[in-house]
Amino acid sequence: MSKVNKVVLAYSGGLDTSVIVKWLMETYNCEVVTFTADLGQGEEVEPARAKAEALGVKQIYIEDLREEFVRDYVFPMFRANAIYEGEYLLGTSIARPLIARRLIEIANETDADAISHGATGKGNDQVRFELGGYALKPGVQVIAPWREWDLNSRESLLAYCDKHGIEVEKKKGKSPYSMDANLLHISYEGDILEDPWTEAEEEMWRWSVSPENAPDKPTYIELTYEKGDIVAIDGEHLKPHEVLLKLNEVGGANGIGRLDIVENRFVGMKSRGCYETPGGTIMLKGHRAIESLTLDRELAHLKDSLMPKYAELIYNGFWWSPEREALQGLIDDSQRYVNGKVRLKLYKGNVIVVGRQSENDSLFDEKIATFEEDQGAYDQKDAAGFIKLNALRLRIAAEKGRLL
Repeated sequence: MSKVNKVVLAYSGGLDTSVIVKWLMETYNCEVVTFTADLGQGEEVEPARAKAEALGVKQIYIEDLREEFVRDYVFPMFRANAIYEGEYLLGTSIARPLIARRLIEIANETDADAISHGATGKGNDQVRFELGGYALKPGVQVIAPWREWDLNSRESLLAYCDKHGIEVEKKKGKSPYSMDANLLHISYEGDILEDPWTEAEEEMWRWSVSPENAPDKPTYIELTYEKGDIVAIDGEHLKPHEVLLKLNEVGGANGIGRLDIVENRFVGMKSRGCYETPGGTIMLKGHRAIESLTLDRELAHLKDSLMPKYAELIYNGFWWSPEREALQGLIDDSQRYVNGKVRLKLYKGNVIVVGRQSENDSLFDEKIATFEEDQGAYDQKDAAGFIKLNALRLRIAAEKGRLL
C-alpha cells in the first residue's frame, strides 16, 4: 500500500461514500477531499456539504455541471446517434468522463496524490473512472475501496457506521433498487430485476407514466437544429441542459423512454437493467430525421458503420482515448449542414416523425424525387446502364457457377 497524503473522493453523500470517507482516513491515514457533482440527478446535492463536514472533511467541492455535461458530453454523443448493443442510450456511461476529469483537476488544485470512487469491482464504472483518471494524469494513484475492504453488504456498511458514529439517513420506503440518475437518464438494477424473466414493477419507474396511462391525445413538438444540436423547442431558444430538461418533461408525460435490457458489461458478465431516457429517446429520433434530409448518403452510411464502435468506446470508458477523439472529429465535421427543423408527434410511448425541413441545407430535391412529371430532371433510361454495370460481377460469377 503506497503512502497517500491526500485523496479526492467522488462523493454522493450516501451510505457507501460516507463509509468510504471514514475508511480512507482510517486505512490510509490521509486527508480526504470530497467532490460532489450536480448532473441533474433530481436530488439536492448541497446536503452533501454538511455530511462531509460531519465526517471531518476540510476541503469540499460541490459543483453544478449540468450545462457542461449536456453541452460537452451528451450533445457530442448524440451527433453520432450512439446506442450500445442496439438499445442502450449510454446515460450512465457518458457522465463518467466528466466526473473523472473534475476528480483529476481537483487533485491537481489540492496537491492530492490519489483519487477514489465508490464503484464496485463487478461494474463498468470502476473502469470508466479509472481509465479517465489515468488518461488525464498517468501517475495518479487510484483507490477503489470495494476491491480492498470486506464490507460487502448493506448490513456490514451500517454496522461500520454504528461503530464509527457515522450518521446515515435510514429512509422509510427506500427503493430496493440500485439507481443512478443524471439529466440524460435514470437506471435501475438489483432486487427483482436480477431475474431477467420478472417484469419490472410499475411503481419502480420515476420519470415516466406508463404508455397505457399516457394521454389519449398526441403532443406535437418542433425541434430546431444547428450543426446537429437542438437549439430551440417550439421556437423557444434554450441552453443545452434546458433542452434536455424540457424533453424529459414532455417525453415522460407521454410514456416515452422506458427500456428493459440485458447488456454485456465490459468486465465480462451479463447484467439486466431498466432505464428511463425520455429526452434522449426524442433526441435520437429527431436527430436521425434531420440527418435524413441534410446528410449525403455515403457520409450517413459511414457514420452508421462507425457508430457501434463509437458507442462501445463510451460504454467501455474510452472517452479520453485518441480513437474516440478522432471519431468525434469526423462526426462533428459531418454536422456542418445538419440544420433545420423536425416536427414530432409523441403518443403513448411512441416518437413519430411527421415533418422535417431545412431551407438552405436540404439535399431532398422534389423535382427529382417526384412520381409525377419531372420535366427532364432525371432520365429514367440511365438506370438501365447503372443496373447492368452493378450486375456485371454477379453475372460473371453466375456463369462460373459460384452463386448457387
